Amino acid sequence: MKTYRIVYWIATAIIALMMTYSAYAYFTDVKMDQAFQHFGYPAYFRVELAIAKLIGVVLLLAPVGSRLKEWTYAGFTFTFVSAAIAHGLSGDPMPVPVIPFVFLAILAASYFTYHKINKTSIA
Repeated sequence: MKTYRIVYWIATAIIALMMTYSAYAYFTDVKMDQAFQHFGYPAYFRVELAIAKLIGVVLLLAPVGSRLKEWTYAGFTFTFVSAAIAHGLSGDPMPVPVIPFVFLAILAASYFTYHKINKTSIA
């Protein structure tokens, strides 16, 4: 059980830090604005996604109910898969389209160890 806790907190911390940094960059980095234009997304989507990421980080780290936790994991999953698709279809070179799947694997480690620790069913 202790191993699961360690893996859970390391994986969760990596995701939380990465998403926090990502949200910060969306608000402050001109390159991120250019990247969203490169994808063909409207400028307001960058701000909406940054806010959603910050909310997700809070819900991921806070002791909230399992339903909110599940939606948080689902939202981050959609974010990573969508990022990989956006990078791939916009012609970004390898390994850029693969990097979101690396974070998806870390998110999966957090998700599965969360359920092991809390002894709840995944279904």
